[in-house]
Amino acid sequence: MTPFGTRLRAAMDSRGPLCVGIDPHAALLSSWGLNDDIAGLEKFSRTVVEALADSVAVFKPQAAFFERFGSKGIAVLEQTVADARAAGTLVVMDAKRGDIGSTMAAYAQTFLSPSSSLFSDALTVSPYLGYGSLQPAVELARRSGTGLFVLALTSNPEGAEVQRAVREDGRTIGATMLGHLAAENAGAAPMGSFGAVVGATLGDLSSFDLDINGPLLAPGIGAQGATAADLPAVFGAAVRNVVPNVSRGVLKHGPDAEALRASATRFADEIREAVSV
Repeated sequence: MTPFGTRLRAAMDSRGPLCVGIDPHAALLSSWGLNDDIAGLEKFSRTVVEALADSVAVFKPQAAFFERFGSKGIAVLEQTVADARAAGTLVVMDAKRGDIGSTMAAYAQTFLSPSSSLFSDALTVSPYLGYGSLQPAVELARRSGTGLFVLALTSNPEGAEVQRAVREDGRTIGATMLGHLAAENAGAAPMGSFGAVVGATLGDLSSFDLDINGPLLAPGIGAQGATAADLPAVFGAAVRNVVPNVSRGVLKHGPDAEALRASATRFADEIREAVSV
């Protein structure tokens, strides 16, 4: 396939950079009037895809909310991914996998191999067994035209304990991860396929070089307190490559499809205006 970074840039330019999470946790299913069971899971996921697949650039299903139902939940996730991709929306699987050797390779094959029923356009991964542990996923992503989003500077307060720890060379762990990604994306045009997860709630990040020539998946817009207007201050010159993720801010308007579309459109317009400054 065409590399993920190229496909993502085209989707962001044509549809705007909004990523909508598909997070069917129990409280959200209940607020939609759905039971916390397979039927509710299926109805929720289908409604989100049908309402938004023709307008948003990216969906980000949270794998855990499907996996908790076992094999039947995985079947719903498979269908959700297939439906979204068939409608032309890119899918970033939020599974945050991280391991070593053959285990990491198996995780990569699950989500990044074209022969897998869970084949997605990109996968979130954790590098905290060492960036080199991700090599099987990096290699498969290059072969299959998919991408990775590596946890670098996450929005949860606990993340700083690891990500802002300082190495012997004086660099933080987060900065080290960003450096690895910049190297992976060197020479790619219009944008590389190896992105970072960087929280939109983190405030001034001018001490970090976010110009990795790749996408920056930015959770935190909406329910976590960040707004579209915050993006230029947080991401600086790299703001054009930011993919802001909104989950609860959009999903709380379901199950009404028109309300979901209206909310997603509002966020997309606000983000487009903010990042074009």
